[in-house]
Amino acid sequence: MQRDNRIGWAGFSVQQTVLLFLTLLALFPIYFMVVTAFKNQNDYISNKFGLPSAVTFENFRTVFGQHNFFLWFGNSVILTAGSVVLAMVLAVLAAYAVAKFWFPGKKWILNIVIALMVVPPVVMVIPLFGMMTKLGMINSQGGVILIYAGLLLPLSIYMLSGFFAAIPNEMIEAAMIDGCGLLRMLYRIIVPAALPAFVTLAIVNSVWVWNELLISVIFLQDDALKTLMAGLTVFKSKYTLNIPVTMAGLIISTLPIAILYFAGQRTFVEGLTAGAVKG
Repeated sequence: MQRDNRIGWAGFSVQQTVLLFLTLLALFPIYFMVVTAFKNQNDYISNKFGLPSAVTFENFRTVFGQHNFFLWFGNSVILTAGSVVLAMVLAVLAAYAVAKFWFPGKKWILNIVIALMVVPPVVMVIPLFGMMTKLGMINSQGGVILIYAGLLLPLSIYMLSGFFAAIPNEMIEAAMIDGCGLLRMLYRIIVPAALPAFVTLAIVNSVWVWNELLISVIFLQDDALKTLMAGLTVFKSKYTLNIPVTMAGLIISTLPIAILYFAGQRTFVEGLTAGAVKG
């Protein structure tokens, strides 16, 4: 019995050590970004991974002094909010139909949606560029919003359809008996019941759009239309040797998404847990 206890304790210790190592490994880039942002150039060169010998905010002043920085920030907000809202509205309608109605080819459509989730956006860049060129929507925020919304739809439809399917049909039937129409029932009953799913999906989609670089660089070639992430690549090339300035820019670009996550953290976790149970 004692030998079994020793083996069990040894296994537990190894497991905890591995988890601690993986946690530190995941947190190290954040540590490096934050610590480096508060160093000057000489301090960074002499001590790349240690704490700063003297905390400085000059890097942040340099970032805010970039004349296009706030313009890029606003562009990112517009593209993120526009594409996420558009994708959510379309996904709600599609997921509602998939989850609660029968129609020919329903399973095939759902399988196609699932298959589209694993298609990387890079393989669609050339046909999308050709299509947007014909439509005259290159250097158009509206065009990029449409592209982003289309790329967000497969995951959004798949996730919401799972939540909608778990809502009891008796609730829907009772609402129909009371004279509730399909759209009114959708936005008065179905949507509120799946609120954790909407918060989870909104955060996940916002993180992806905010950090997306490839499409924004290709389709928004005008410097005044660049997103924050695309702008930081220009910023980095301008300050190639000044890594602390680049890290300061990355911290500022990370803050909005971090605030969004912490604001909806409780509902976000509820959505993930509910999705796991219902799946």
